[in-house]
Amino acid sequence: MAPFQACVRTPFGTVGISATDTHVTGIRYLSPDVPALAPKRGTVAFLACVQLQSYLDNPGFVFDLPMKLTGTRHQLSVWEAMCAIPAGETRTYGELAKSIGSSARAVGGACGANPLPIVVPCHRVVGANGSLGGFMGARQEGFELSIKRWLLAHEGARRG
Repeated sequence: MAPFQACVRTPFGTVGISATDTHVTGIRYLSPDVPALAPKRGTVAFLACVQLQSYLDNPGFVFDLPMKLTGTRHQLSVWEAMCAIPAGETRTYGELAKSIGSSARAVGGACGANPLPIVVPCHRVVGANGSLGGFMGARQEGFELSIKRWLLAHEGARRG
């Protein structure tokens, strides 16, 4: 099976989508030079592409995809809490941790392990001091944090 069933060009790079016949299983941010790959019509990957385009057109769009999230009980609780953060809003790692009885560092680890970014909006979790925090394992300026910055700006989110 190919690593991606679809690759979508976006303003911030290419998004790779992995899916089975029944669920979206992975989303990856790829370099802007990765070419687009159209999904087969009528597939879950096709539905994911349609919904991703809807989000790009309307930052308030709410994803409704069949997802297969595999992780620890803690990761699943963090991902569920992230899905409750509305578009245009952010929470700090500490605020999210407090809401689920965890620690900010553990929340950061779960954010980094998120297999479905954008759909499970880890970009809405930021540092307590108004910083972006980490993203895709990066804490310094570069490709990764530019994606997080774009997504937050697209949603009109204020930080700090």
